[in-house]
Amino acid sequence: MINLAYDHQAFCLSPYGGITRYVYELASRSASLDSFDVKILAGLYTNNYVKRDQKSIVRGLQIPTVPKTAQVLRLINSGLVGAYLQYKTPNIVHETYYSQRRIAPKSCQTVLTVYDMIHEKFGHMMPRREQRIVDAKRSAIERADHIICISEQTKRDLIETFDVIPEKLSVVHLGFSLTQNKNSDSLPIVGQPYILYVGSRRSYKNFSGLVHAYAASKEINQDIALVCFGSQAFSDSERELFQELGLNQNQVIHLSGDDNVLGHLYANAEAFIYPSLYEGFGIPPLEAMSFDCPVICSNGGSIPEIVGDAGVYFDPNSLSSIVNSLKMVLLSPLKQANLVELGKQRLTRFSWEKCAIETQNIYQGLLAKN
Repeated sequence: MINLAYDHQAFCLSPYGGITRYVYELASRSASLDSFDVKILAGLYTNNYVKRDQKSIVRGLQIPTVPKTAQVLRLINSGLVGAYLQYKTPNIVHETYYSQRRIAPKSCQTVLTVYDMIHEKFGHMMPRREQRIVDAKRSAIERADHIICISEQTKRDLIETFDVIPEKLSVVHLGFSLTQNKNSDSLPIVGQPYILYVGSRRSYKNFSGLVHAYAASKEINQDIALVCFGSQAFSDSERELFQELGLNQNQVIHLSGDDNVLGHLYANAEAFIYPSLYEGFGIPPLEAMSFDCPVICSNGGSIPEIVGDAGVYFDPNSLSSIVNSLKMVLLSPLKQANLVELGKQRLTRFSWEKCAIETQNIYQGLLAKN
């Protein structure tokens, strides 16, 4: 039996999120096998995914909110989890994010997942405080016994940026698992056709480029709204941008909610748009496909690797390219129907079950070598 532990990093500061969903899917699926004894060492955590299994594989205590001194919480959790690992040493510790120092005993094998090279490629767009992530990532990469990359693009970027030998790396694509409860009475009604944008609006996500393209598409913005789901409400600077471009509150709309709301929005959108300059993987396009929602996306980073032929691509740095892609899909019901069918075929390549099996094989292979 393989004794496997996932560390606290993904869970202590985030109630939801792609990384926490990924780790939870791996842990819960491995725990269902007789050949694995799995623990999530969550420490003091805010995450809602692990709350479901609090009495089975999770070791930790849920707290209501992240304290203002988040760094203190990280230090406390490092101490708690480090002490647990010394007391009950597993065969493998899977580090779920990047930390400067090792907390796993030296007798353990360590696996690290690297998600992207966003901070390395777009550090000039990030707050200065986030530059520490680059140093922490370097330390984590150097000490890991094996590294999982979530796309071939991330693997290439990792080799180029950190000069890691390919033999230390494996590529395992992520899955998707969004479902919708159609009986809910609390689903939002947009009241008009719309295209859907999902997630944060940080600089590398190219939300500003999308808004400029949408504003320039008069054939589209007069009849079709741009709905943005998730993250914070629009900032003052974003509202100023909308006003400068002549867009009103009925054209650019912010909504928030749970996975049920998101599924409803995918299912009723004219199309989903993904304008990022770069992504290490990209779960939202797969979620959109699973709800028969046509995908319009950037050709940046790993996005073509994931979307394949099931999307219409644009150059995220070209306003005219974004505009043309919007028109190609939104003004053609035939094109939309074709993308829906291609999306159904594309989805067969991705699942959490496939992701978990490939990762379990990596764990077993790592122990077999040692």
